[in-house]
Amino acid sequence: MSKYLADKVIAITGAGSGFGKLIAQKCAAGGAKVVGIDINDEILSKAFEDIRAAGMEGVAQVADVTNLAQVKAAVQQAIDMYGAIDVIVNNAGVMPLAYFADHERAWENWHKAIDINIKGVVNGIAAVYDQMIAQGRGHVVNISSIYGNAGVEGAGVYSATKAAVTALSDSLRVEAAGKIKVTTIKPTGVLGTNLASTVVNEMAIMGLVGGKAGQFVENLSNFRSGGLRAEQMDIDSVQYWLITPDDLADAVVHVIDQPWGISLSDVTVRASGENYVY
Repeated sequence: MSKYLADKVIAITGAGSGFGKLIAQKCAAGGAKVVGIDINDEILSKAFEDIRAAGMEGVAQVADVTNLAQVKAAVQQAIDMYGAIDVIVNNAGVMPLAYFADHERAWENWHKAIDINIKGVVNGIAAVYDQMIAQGRGHVVNISSIYGNAGVEGAGVYSATKAAVTALSDSLRVEAAGKIKVTTIKPTGVLGTNLASTVVNEMAIMGLVGGKAGQFVENLSNFRSGGLRAEQMDIDSVQYWLITPDDLADAVVHVIDQPWGISLSDVTVRASGENYVY
């Protein structure tokens, strides 16, 4: 049961689908007042209609995270409505995995990733910073990735954007110590969300598994065919192979659902029996 979500005002970017939608639903279920920010009006409105229909508190604000004025306007509307912004989850992101040899078909996706994955986080921080400092407390949760831990074959641009997210988090943590908590979430591979739809070259994922490529391909094939062993699908087993979107959303909610005096700063969310090397 939630202990610290009740009445927190939580803004979530990319809240219309994927991780963002799940995080919004779970925070609202814990009693938070959720502000969903997304560029897609249709899916965002539907997600928050469902939240309100379930008797929970939430409001949708359409904005492009690459546009600072739009993000600021969305946050200001939330402040006007609820009187505060306690948490922002900078979740919006794309994952254009591709080799540099793919540059002709990948460059537009790479540029979009730089705009969304880096500028989107910068804009999210800027939109809430003054209000959180004035309140004397706040919490910024940035979604990075294990891809940001090192330069990875097949993910150069994506890895760079996620390394930037980690650097932004670390800088903000130092600057705003005692006023704003900062959490960096680093998921490993997660299937079942819209994020995979932005991959340019599916083979590029192999850079993250290194010498475990054979195991990974076998497990992925079994996953897709329903042939994973029971223990690989059991979340209570150390052989659990792949985190789900639900697992990741639960981890994000967990770091928010803490007393103000406790900050979970850097969290890697991974399955115990996975094949990723970083």
